[in-house]
Amino acid sequence: MEPNHIYQFSLLNALMDGVSETGIPVSKLLTKGNQGLGTFARMNGELLLLDGKVYQLQAEGNVREAGPDEQIPFAVSTQFEAQRSVDVALKSKDTIDEALDAFNDHAKNLFMTYRIHGKLEYLKCRTVRGQSYKGEPLSDLGKKQSVEEYHDVVGTIIGFRTPKHNQGYGVAGEHLHYIADDRSAGGHVLEVKAKEVQMQMAVASNLHIELPTTEDFNAASLVTDDEGVKKVEG
Repeated sequence: MEPNHIYQFSLLNALMDGVSETGIPVSKLLTKGNQGLGTFARMNGELLLLDGKVYQLQAEGNVREAGPDEQIPFAVSTQFEAQRSVDVALKSKDTIDEALDAFNDHAKNLFMTYRIHGKLEYLKCRTVRGQSYKGEPLSDLGKKQSVEEYHDVVGTIIGFRTPKHNQGYGVAGEHLHYIADDRSAGGHVLEVKAKEVQMQMAVASNLHIELPTTEDFNAASLVTDDEGVKKVEG
């Protein structure tokens, strides 16, 4: 992967339709960059790719390293190289978006990616528990997600900001995953506060999409559900 090019497997709309039986193996995603996020087969937990390892962020905040053959039905990744690094105070999750705009206010219609590291005063994270039956839509899984809160933890947040008009193809809006430095906790970030952390950022104007060729994907309606996405992604 060239620096800051984005690789994506499948579409967010496919997850909304419950298409998550199979995908690409972890070993393939590891060739597509040094940071990324997504989910696993049957949407069992959140996925975080960080510096050569893929982690499964499970319900109750548990973390495990995924094996090379485990299936990934949806993922976004990049070979991240920071174009700017700053120290920021995170008053809320919205501060991340403000920092991205301050870095490049002409990139609202481009993808942006970032990495945050440091001591976090407060985190509220969620993890999806997984489908209870084949084809269960992501919007239904959001109603029974696991939500955890953390105080004074040290770790890394990685994220992608997708142009709003591309939500069905990319990761909706401001999507970010957290993992503790000691790998003791992780999840999809709903709220965050920090006095000072390092934030690295880059603009990504090249997107490479690989689509599944399965019957399930071909049968999916892939209708954009902005309201459903907003409820699930936070």
